[in-house]
Amino acid sequence: MKRVFIVHGWGATPESDFIPWLKGVLESKGFWVKAPAMPNTKAPTIGGWVSCLSSEIGKPDEETYLIGHSMGCQAIVRYLAQLAGDDAIGGTLLVAPFVKIIEGSLDYKGRNVLAPWIETPIDWKGARAHCRVFVSISSDNDPYIDVSDSEVFKEKLGSRVIVIPGAGHFRTRDGYKELHAALNEIEKMMKSGNQDLPTD
Repeated sequence: MKRVFIVHGWGATPESDFIPWLKGVLESKGFWVKAPAMPNTKAPTIGGWVSCLSSEIGKPDEETYLIGHSMGCQAIVRYLAQLAGDDAIGGTLLVAPFVKIIEGSLDYKGRNVLAPWIETPIDWKGARAHCRVFVSISSDNDPYIDVSDSEVFKEKLGSRVIVIPGAGHFRTRDGYKELHAALNEIEKMMKSGNQDLPTD
């Protein structure tokens, strides 16, 4: 059975934004879906979130699919990078992924929390080796993330990039209690599960 894990962002919960809707729709289609409550959500750490994902997912396989929002994307990529051997999942969908934050968009406290996530290098090659396909969804007016960050995920992970105009940070306050693009893309991944792992 295909398993889907939806990872919320910094300061959020499994009940935030489009996550409950997406979880419900995927479950109605017969998929096993979990949106775990990530630890210490207001001051998340890389180790804490990667460890939580490892525990929640258990043994990953090609029937495993991951969806992240904002910091959840970073946690997923870092989780994939530390997988060993031939472990590989079917696909990853990244909503509002980032490698840096727009200058001045966060206060001092927020910058301190975020600093390790931005400054700790990501093993892009390791992450790419453990996932068959990546898709990222970004917005051209995200208040925190420049749309150019999506090109990093395209270059480093071979991610297909989708840019939705005027979508902000894909939060409820931005009008995104539902995110149909995410549903469409994860279903496409599941239908094309015969893709080979990248070799570069």
